[in-house]
Amino acid sequence: MFRTLGGGDLTLNRTNKTHPHSITELCEEGGRLYANALRTGRIARADVEPTPCLMEFDLLHPDPDDPNWLRPVPPSVALAQRLHPIEREISERRRTSIELAEAFEPFMALSAQGAAPTHSITVLEGLDRINAALDLATNQCRNEVLTVQPSARHPERRVIEGLERDKTLTERGVRIRTLYQHTARYSPERLAYVDRFTNGKAEYRTIDELVERLIICDETVAFIPVRDDRQVALEIRHPGLVAYLIKVFEFMWGRAVPLSAGAPYETAPDGITDIQHSIAKLLVEGHVDEAIARRLGMNVRTCRAHIAKLASALGSGSRAQLGYLIAQSGILEQEQRSIGGGSHS
Repeated sequence: MFRTLGGGDLTLNRTNKTHPHSITELCEEGGRLYANALRTGRIARADVEPTPCLMEFDLLHPDPDDPNWLRPVPPSVALAQRLHPIEREISERRRTSIELAEAFEPFMALSAQGAAPTHSITVLEGLDRINAALDLATNQCRNEVLTVQPSARHPERRVIEGLERDKTLTERGVRIRTLYQHTARYSPERLAYVDRFTNGKAEYRTIDELVERLIICDETVAFIPVRDDRQVALEIRHPGLVAYLIKVFEFMWGRAVPLSAGAPYETAPDGITDIQHSIAKLLVEGHVDEAIARRLGMNVRTCRAHIAKLASALGSGSRAQLGYLIAQSGILEQEQRSIGGGSHS
């Protein structure tokens, strides 16, 4: 259906309630009768009763010599009648764009002279504005997108939207590197999403703990959330800050495990899994169950199940004793030595 640039329907799209379609979707019977009328010069009024669209769209008009017949409007005339309002709308929009350019010209001149900052941190409020800024940045991206995505279950709609965006990027030759938490390995939706990208342009790794989301496009712009509800975000274009965030990403990337490398939750010789080592570290730091679960990308019930297994492995009978036994066991020192001994590539 034709639409104006402003989003409203043009009058050429009026339709008959019992025969609804636009002129750009002229029905097969209507097209056949109009072509026949053009060939013969007229058509009986009774023949077009099943296709009221021809009269609705002014493709036929009454024969002045005989009311029982209709004559076709030449297609060049019909086309001109419908193009006119569109061309008028385009002209009005062009005039508005010129007026906008003239209005902002003085400010552009000030910016060019260095009177305004060339690097900025913009506060984006509301999902619509955040998503619009992200869409613009990814549309302009030409080389690489870095993303940190703490594991969480997303609505199917958001998964599909992400899939389409990433597909468009990789088809354009943009490389994507994404960090998830280890728990993403047990998400069927996430694994199905990753399986869609086998062309080598997208790479996925997991790590035990991630704090918050991060998106960086072409070493030029970064996005980070401000609030837990993700209704406010920062768009960062300061080169120094963007470079710092890239270093943070690369630090985590070097310690992450490729998603194709198998499960990272294998049991260590001391009977404690990697994820339980991570939980132990956070317990000693004083974090409550809810905070630990959030940081490791799992639900609280799963987190408490791991804590119970950890307590059983260490022979702890209480939460207070568990912290003491973790400190005495030396498992955190073992983990630190493991981290310092090399990184995953």
